[in-house]
Amino acid sequence: MATERITRVAATAGLAVALLAAIGVQAVAIAASWGLRYWLVGGAAAVVAGALALVRDRQRVVTAATGLVVAGSAVVAARLFDLPTEPGPALALASAVLVGSAVRALPPLPAGLIAAGGLVVAAGAWAAARPGAGGSGVVAFNALCWLGGVATGLTLRLLDERARATAERVRRDERLELARELHDVVAHHVTGIVVQAQAAHLVGRRDPARATESLAGIEAAGGEALRAMRRVVGVLRDTADAPPASAGTEQIEELVERFRRQGPPVRLRLPGETAWPPEVTSTVHRIVREALTNVARHAPHAGQVTVDVTREPDAVVVEVTDDAPGAPAEHRGGYGLVGLRERVESLGGTLRVGPRPGAGWSVRAVVPYGRT
Repeated sequence: MATERITRVAATAGLAVALLAAIGVQAVAIAASWGLRYWLVGGAAAVVAGALALVRDRQRVVTAATGLVVAGSAVVAARLFDLPTEPGPALALASAVLVGSAVRALPPLPAGLIAAGGLVVAAGAWAAARPGAGGSGVVAFNALCWLGGVATGLTLRLLDERARATAERVRRDERLELARELHDVVAHHVTGIVVQAQAAHLVGRRDPARATESLAGIEAAGGEALRAMRRVVGVLRDTADAPPASAGTEQIEELVERFRRQGPPVRLRLPGETAWPPEVTSTVHRIVREALTNVARHAPHAGQVTVDVTREPDAVVVEVTDDAPGAPAEHRGGYGLVGLRERVESLGGTLRVGPRPGAGWSVRAVVPYGRT
């Protein structure tokens, strides 16, 4: 989120510096050989294409197509009016960024068309280049930029697709695990309903008062089962897997104790009353486990870890923090947090993960339990 925005801004700023440097170096070189007035067309084309490269994320098709048209126009103008060979280094760099961005993010057909357009511009520059005068070197550099843009775009595209596939697999696994826990909860309540219904049937004729008590129990168990189902609505059940047991607060204490023996000291605070639905209790356990696992992996030098579980009127709040210095955001990511977010949001809760002011990291989740 915030880190991604900072990364994008830094990348754009770096690209702007590179483009300005390329334009400046090319302007000085042409001023010393041809004369700067001969580069008015090429310089203007480089500035326009560079500006389009800096805003490439907004309208990738429009910016890439416009940039290639500008580059092609510069090639034609250089040939018709006996100007320095184009696209020059600055324009070639801007065009490569536009092509690479399109290949990475656009659907296959428009991405292929943009890449083909870049190839046409490179081929046109080769066909229009005059012998001597350094034109062959400019054309070779332009071809290398096109190849680099396409190769970089394809590599990033494959990495993005692999990351999306992995994240989707983690989300699916988390849904299945939560569905298995739902099976436990509902099966427990339904079993109680069946037993009480049988009891009411047996004693109803002889003792109506006891039958009324059984009916009240059936109503309560049915309402709780419905609430549990609504908390995880949309979750699918994989009948081929055995359902795991739900973890209680005792398991949270054992988990923290195991972590203390192997990692930094941990301060644990649990509320006095923990009569939560099983799927909420197991989710709290999962949050603590995932957060402590991240501390063990990415911040083993932390001086203090705090696990704070508090109860609000209709939710459980879990916050796990550490004080490890120098913990950049990219070192605390991972697909475990993707699955954890899927679980918490399936229950109608929220999960916030990020660096703390000054130093350390925080994982904070709000898991509701009072919804019907």
